[in-house]
Amino acid sequence: MRAVRNTDQGIVVAEADEPAGPGIRLAVASIGICGTDVNFALGGVQGYTYGHEFAGTTADGQSYAVEPTVYCGECDQCRAGHVQRCEAPGHGTLGIFRDGGMCDAVTVPEQMLIRLPPGLDVRDACLVEPASVAGHGVRTAALAPGERVAVVGGGSIGLLAAATARQQGFEVDLEARHEHQRTAAERLGAGAVTGGYDVVIDAAGSEAGLARCAELARPGGRVVLLGVYQQTVPIPGIVSLVKELTYLNSIAYSRHDGIRDTEQAAALLAANPEIAQTVITHRFPLDEAAEAFRVAGDRAAGATKVVLHP
Repeated sequence: MRAVRNTDQGIVVAEADEPAGPGIRLAVASIGICGTDVNFALGGVQGYTYGHEFAGTTADGQSYAVEPTVYCGECDQCRAGHVQRCEAPGHGTLGIFRDGGMCDAVTVPEQMLIRLPPGLDVRDACLVEPASVAGHGVRTAALAPGERVAVVGGGSIGLLAAATARQQGFEVDLEARHEHQRTAAERLGAGAVTGGYDVVIDAAGSEAGLARCAELARPGGRVVLLGVYQQTVPIPGIVSLVKELTYLNSIAYSRHDGIRDTEQAAALLAANPEIAQTVITHRFPLDEAAEAFRVAGDRAAGATKVVLHP
């Protein structure tokens, strides 16, 4: 079968063994290219099949999104529902340093499957994973009625965070670098930033973006870190001190009150097809993965979420 790998020559579609081992076999239908994938490719990370945002269909015709977290289910964190914090040595994520879903077919454990609700097409269901990341961040913010929310960063995570908070009834504004991102935010009901905010979501992952979050936050406000910082997080000192800001870290997705963040994300996307229509800007066949990665890395050219279809 075909699989997308990174090599010394860049992204290629290579021949790989058919999936084996225990689990449920999915014919992959859609795979999103994440910013992490683009950065790993540019950084020369090799040795596995890429792709942690994916969905597919079983032999009996049922479609699923995949929650790609590998966890033990037995440690204290897993038992509390925080599977993204699993303490077992084998903890990780499909498609990040181990084979993922950017291929024709996969076999995954049954507990990774999220059955798609009516209204969510499997070709759009690769958005369940990033929507879960965004939704977990919004939940981490612990929004209270009447609070104002701002999002800094107009990529897929920022847009999905804005859509999640809007779906929960909050006023949301979004600040983005590119015009197409601002247009997308407007389609999803987010306004332009003005004034101060009780909660500011960092979806930019840059020093300038985080400084802007601190600037937009009201005294006593909360900043949720969804951006990824490889080294030291550049928290602005004086403004954070004077305003007594609280910084909240959020990664991946978990369970709460017996509900999975991924299930809530799937329901969000099913209830509002406009989200997928807005966030997914480009689609490519799997054989054109190299070009898809190039487009995904060129935000100025209009890309938000680029999706591959085997």
